[in-house]
Amino acid sequence: MWRILAVTAALTLVSPASPAFAQDTSVGAVAVAPLAAPDAFSTGGRQTGLAQDLWRGASVDTLNTVLPKLAAPGGRPLSPAAAALARRVLATGAPGPTGLGADPAALAARAGALIALGDVRAAAAILARAPGLDRSAELSRAAAESALLSGEDARACAVADGLTIGREDIYWLRLRAYCQAIGGHPDQAQLTFDIAQAQARDAVFGRLMSVKLAGGGDPGAPSLRNGLDYALSRSLGLDLSAAKPAPAAAAALTPGDPAEPAWTLPPGDTDRLAAVRALAAGQPIAPELVGRLLEAAVKAEAAVRPGAQAAALIVAAYAGTPGPELRGRLAALGVPEGRTPAGRSLALAAAGQDRLAGESAMLALWSCADAGPAGLAPAERARIVQALRLAGLDADARNFAVEGLLALP
Repeated sequence: MWRILAVTAALTLVSPASPAFAQDTSVGAVAVAPLAAPDAFSTGGRQTGLAQDLWRGASVDTLNTVLPKLAAPGGRPLSPAAAALARRVLATGAPGPTGLGADPAALAARAGALIALGDVRAAAAILARAPGLDRSAELSRAAAESALLSGEDARACAVADGLTIGREDIYWLRLRAYCQAIGGHPDQAQLTFDIAQAQARDAVFGRLMSVKLAGGGDPGAPSLRNGLDYALSRSLGLDLSAAKPAPAAAAALTPGDPAEPAWTLPPGDTDRLAAVRALAAGQPIAPELVGRLLEAAVKAEAAVRPGAQAAALIVAAYAGTPGPELRGRLAALGVPEGRTPAGRSLALAAAGQDRLAGESAMLALWSCADAGPAGLAPAERARIVQALRLAGLDADARNFAVEGLLALP
């Protein structure tokens, strides 16, 4: 009895106003420890299959550099393999890197990147549990865009109404004009619309919003540049299939989670295509196949040598090169360096060796975001393939390898 009373007394010492505690329920003792506060990555957007230690050892500096690149409106588009990797790691709910904490800017960039990459539903799920929306214009904008793209105009308008800072920024002026129009306040909407156009004229928004305010007329073609354009075009009853959508708007038009990359494999029985088929099917690549690709690459005629050597390099990066003979052939390849700085390449290799999945992904995406229309060079892709495989992101390593092999001449 005295033991039960002691435990009860100990429990009563934990005030309701105290932080959350983890309790050891073993007989005879109660151990209390504060639970970790939610951070910018602890809330998940969907199930991804990635582990809770995703961000172990990740650099906050790297994350703060890469996330804005992924979230930038109108930024350089990522390849299918890179976009799938970014969506997977950013939708995962796992404790963030040490030192990041509940940074609203990081959370806004995470959600903004998911929206820009077409994973609107994951972004909405994350933002639904985000604290302090009213105190962060970046978080509020991501929440409003995800709501508009989900067809939840009322929720977007509630976010706009609740914002306490940055209310006069052009985005919020335009959104308030739309909200006032659909809310039955045409005079207020007209005034807000005039202020917005005077501050930063937008021909597309002006064309659509003018017809909305007039209650009729020819609005012209629909626009799917962002959530607000999508909501306006939808509210005007326009044929949304007639517009070229941004990735976020395209996702809003497609039910379900974003699809994984789908590869069209050409016919043939070459060693390179055999490697592509094995990678695409999730099968191992035999060392004999790697050896034949390396030997052919070294002996290839000048006209086909660059493609043959690039293919051998990418396959070897995934499959490895066991034995001195294969390593010697690998070392003889003349594939030139890419554009990625040496420091980032060294950091990527180290992250892969240490099985730091989140860090490897962010460093890889940094190079992908900087690559531009030309895309990754074969040497850059090979390093990414190797690092992702070593870090445990096997499906993504295969995607990068197949994508690169199919793009070679």
